[in-house]
Amino acid sequence: MLDSLVTSKTRIKLLLKFFSHTNTGYLRSLAKEFDESTNSVRVELNRLTEAGLLVSEDEGKTKMYKANTGHPFFDEIKGMVSKFLGLDDLMERIVNRMGEVKMAYIVGDYARGIDSGTIQMILIGKDLDKEYLEFLKEKTYEKVQRKVEVSILEEDPGDIQGILVFGS
Repeated sequence: MLDSLVTSKTRIKLLLKFFSHTNTGYLRSLAKEFDESTNSVRVELNRLTEAGLLVSEDEGKTKMYKANTGHPFFDEIKGMVSKFLGLDDLMERIVNRMGEVKMAYIVGDYARGIDSGTIQMILIGKDLDKEYLEFLKEKTYEKVQRKVEVSILEEDPGDIQGILVFGS
């Protein structure tokens, strides 16, 4: 969906990075992360900043970028990115039908804003329906062409590096 609306692959990567969660980044790290030239990333950062979708601030000699949460279309773009990643539907199904899910985290590449094609999740809860989880993984792949890898833990170890998408 996004790739038909936005023709620049670099711009799509930046939108995924900044609107899938509250990431920040600077030019050189983004270019390295995306395996793109600094010039192509700079052009897209400038376009998104001029459009008001990103804001930048200087941290020493480094210009840091992040999504402009005050932009009138912030929630809509965040929603589009979430739908593009297939996370909204996946999370709703997991929470409503899996059993007693206490928490759900997105980890790995997607937690860093990288669309690698594999969504990695950690679910925390007891007696979760693993058979239904396999069904959901297959359906998610059919719908959004992304593999889903899920780890289930009974208790939160307290050191999960990722985005908490359900629970507290």
